[in-house]
Amino acid sequence: MIIQTGMRTDIPAFYSKWLINRIKEGFVLVRNPYNPMQVTRYSLSPDVVDLIAFCTKNPAPMLPYMEILKPYGQYWFVTITPYGKDIEPNVPEKEKVMNDFKRLSDIVGVDSVGWRYDPIFIDDTYSAERHLEVFEKMAAALSGYTKSCIISFIDIYKKVERNFPEARAVSKKDRSFLGKEMIRIAKQYGMALKPCAEGDELALYGADCSGCMTVSTFETALHANLAVPKRKSNQRNGQCACLLGVDIGAYDTCGHLCRYCYANTDAVLVKENMRKHDPSSPFLLGGSMPGDVIHEAQQKSWIDGQMRLDI
Repeated sequence: MIIQTGMRTDIPAFYSKWLINRIKEGFVLVRNPYNPMQVTRYSLSPDVVDLIAFCTKNPAPMLPYMEILKPYGQYWFVTITPYGKDIEPNVPEKEKVMNDFKRLSDIVGVDSVGWRYDPIFIDDTYSAERHLEVFEKMAAALSGYTKSCIISFIDIYKKVERNFPEARAVSKKDRSFLGKEMIRIAKQYGMALKPCAEGDELALYGADCSGCMTVSTFETALHANLAVPKRKSNQRNGQCACLLGVDIGAYDTCGHLCRYCYANTDAVLVKENMRKHDPSSPFLLGGSMPGDVIHEAQQKSWIDGQMRLDI
C-alpha cells in the first residue's frame, strides 16, 4: 500500500522527527478530519507499506534520516516556486531548496523525485514573463535530477479567498501561453511537464496529462508492478487521476503559511495546533481523547513480485 505524508501538511519540513519515531515504533494513529473521534491505526511495517510519498517545500529536515527510510519505496514531490516571503513567508530560500533537491535525488534516484512548480497565479509582481524567466532558470538548475515537472494553476477555494483575497484565477489565454512555453522549456532540460488537475487542455502542446501521482509514477519509483485493489481518485476539480493512498497528516498544521494554501484555515489556528504537537505521540496533533474509537486498518503489500525489465 501507499502512505502519503503531504496532502494535509508538510511532514518533512515540520514533523520529520515525529515521522521517524512512528517508523521506529511501527505504527501511526490518524484522526478522520471530518469525524475526529474516528481514529485509524496504520502499520508502518515495510512488509505492508510499499512506498511512502512525500510532498514538501523543504526536504532538508528529513535528509539526516534517509538511512531509516531505506526499507521503503519513496516518491518525493518538492515544490519550488518563484514566490518570495510576501507569498511564502516561511519557505527557505530557493537556492537552498534546489541544492537539497539535488542531494535528495542523489540519494533516492532520479525516478523517485519530481519538481512541483505550483500553484501558478499572475499579478503585477508575478507576471507571466517573470514566471517563464524563473522557470527556465530553475529547470536548468534541476536538469538531470528529475524527469518530471508538475504545474497547476491556482484554485480559488474558500480558504484561499480568506487568506489571499487578491488572488485571481488564471485566464485560459494565459494558461495556454504559460503551458506551451513551460512544456518547451521542460523538454529542453529533460523533463516531462505534467499538469495537475487541469484536464487535458495542454495535451495539444505536448503535456503529459495522465496525472502526476499515478500508479505508473509509483511503479517506476519502485521498479516493480503494483496490483492496486481499487483506484482512489482525488475529486479536486473532478479531473485528477492520482492515487492518493492514505494520508497520515492533519489539516491546519503547516507552518509555511503560504497564502495560497488550501490546507490551512488561518495562521492563528496553525500556530495553536503546532503547539499541541508532541514528537513522541502516535498522533501528529495532540494525543488520545475520551471517546476515541480506534479502527485497525486492513493492509497488505500491493507489489506483485514481478520485476519490471523496462527500467
